[in-house]
Amino acid sequence: MTNTNGPVLLFDGVCNLCNASVQWVLLRDKQAIFRFAPLQSDIGRQLLTRHGLDPDDLNSVILTDGDRIWLKSDVPLEIFRRLGGWWALLTILRLIPSGFRNYIYEFVARNRYRWWGRREQCMMPRREWKDRFIGG
Repeated sequence: MTNTNGPVLLFDGVCNLCNASVQWVLLRDKQAIFRFAPLQSDIGRQLLTRHGLDPDDLNSVILTDGDRIWLKSDVPLEIFRRLGGWWALLTILRLIPSGFRNYIYEFVARNRYRWWGRREQCMMPRREWKDRFIGG
């Protein structure tokens, strides 16, 4: 398996919303903290299986870091925390009960293709970001 030490953000590679979110992180992650892999990739499927998740369930972004994993609405909050600076202030959203946050998250996840569309294939990263993607 490819070296997956450090935070790896797994995302639905054909989802326009997910791809826009990955690009948002890439533009703000000046220290290159995060690496990325589509859920559909071999490495994505391996990481899902390693964490006891269904590799065919593509309805969530997932953040892994070694043996730790963040799911659903905890993912953006952990990303904000790791980006630091002003973004870290958004972690105050953890005060909202996770059940409510995840309800909203799941509602958006169920409707993401209808609202934002989908691609026929996983996105190709810009040349300057290519080394940040693993297992694509």
